Amino acid sequence: MSRIAHPRRASRVIAAALAGVVLVLAGCSGAPSGTGSPSATGSTAPPAEAATLQRALDDARTAIGFPGAIARVITPDGTWTGSTGTARTGGSAAPTPSDHTRIGSLTKTMTATILLQLVGEKKVSLDDPISRYVPGLPNGDATLRQLADMTSGIPSYTLDPQITQTYLDDPSKPWTPAELLDGVRTLPASFPTGTGWQYSNSNYIALGAVIEKVTGESLADVFQHRIFDPLGMASSSYPSDAVLPEPYLSGTTLQGATGSTPRDATHFTPTFAGSAGQVISTLDDMTRWAHALFTGDGVLTPAMEKVRRDSILTAPAPNNATSGYGIGIGRRDGWWGHDGDIPGYTTSVFHDDARDVTVIVLVGSDIEGPGATVAPAPDVFARLVAALGP
Repeated sequence: MSRIAHPRRASRVIAAALAGVVLVLAGCSGAPSGTGSPSATGSTAPPAEAATLQRALDDARTAIGFPGAIARVITPDGTWTGSTGTARTGGSAAPTPSDHTRIGSLTKTMTATILLQLVGEKKVSLDDPISRYVPGLPNGDATLRQLADMTSGIPSYTLDPQITQTYLDDPSKPWTPAELLDGVRTLPASFPTGTGWQYSNSNYIALGAVIEKVTGESLADVFQHRIFDPLGMASSSYPSDAVLPEPYLSGTTLQGATGSTPRDATHFTPTFAGSAGQVISTLDDMTRWAHALFTGDGVLTPAMEKVRRDSILTAPAPNNATSGYGIGIGRRDGWWGHDGDIPGYTTSVFHDDARDVTVIVLVGSDIEGPGATVAPAPDVFARLVAALGP
């Protein structure tokens, strides 16, 4: 998702709060082996490496100013899990692997996986036009593949100032997918279908509607039996309300704030994000998801996992030979995965095939550090990668 009116950057709309950046898939021959499920507590990484990673995480909190974060780095030599700051605003306990958090646009990786499952089951085709399932959208001739890889030209509903202002004025108000898509129907297409690239949450709200129509089930049920149950993600859910289950990581944001005092976004409704960013999870469950996302194990056949890996775009711009987006997943400089950004929370999950390393970062804030151009979790991710060395 994207960011809504930020006091320091008013021109940025929510389209950055569930935002997943273009970040994924280099050297994709063979499944990564370092994406297993490590112990939920402690670290098995060599002491020197663990100390370096912890220092990088602590330095990130000092530099960026977020209240708390937890991260995990999985390598062939061991696993490190580290936390910094506090889990709850005003509390003293450190974040733990079982704390619930909002994963924002990492939800898109799951929505895309379910879409590929349905393709593999021949219930839909990536070449189907979206108008077959969801009529009345700009560029109704865009295919499901083009929605999934962001080349549809369908603008994000977060570009509608009335919708975003309504959300920020009353973040407890529940939203339906139909209401979100209604905010798109009156907007002009961003470009003719397939001729450009634009990150749009509308694409994934529409794909969620396709999934419900084809399966005849609610998205909550589909996510449960197609993703969470098979992978043992017992602490993950596609919630129907704004309550974040105990224990949880508090979320803080400046989006919609009238001054410089952050808002507590812990219980903002995630329904504004829908199938583009509604899921709740934990570090331990995201570790299970990382393994499935980067191998296909438990969720996709080898053939459909290859479709996902082969889907990364090299054009149109800003996609290029080293950085591109595909079906719910991206690539950048050898790392492939996705970011998540929803008011109060940012997340990053990435894997490097060449080194067989997975990095997972969950931060209870979406407030950028002084002078920063990226959200907190991608900032922490970059610091951890630097700490790992070449």
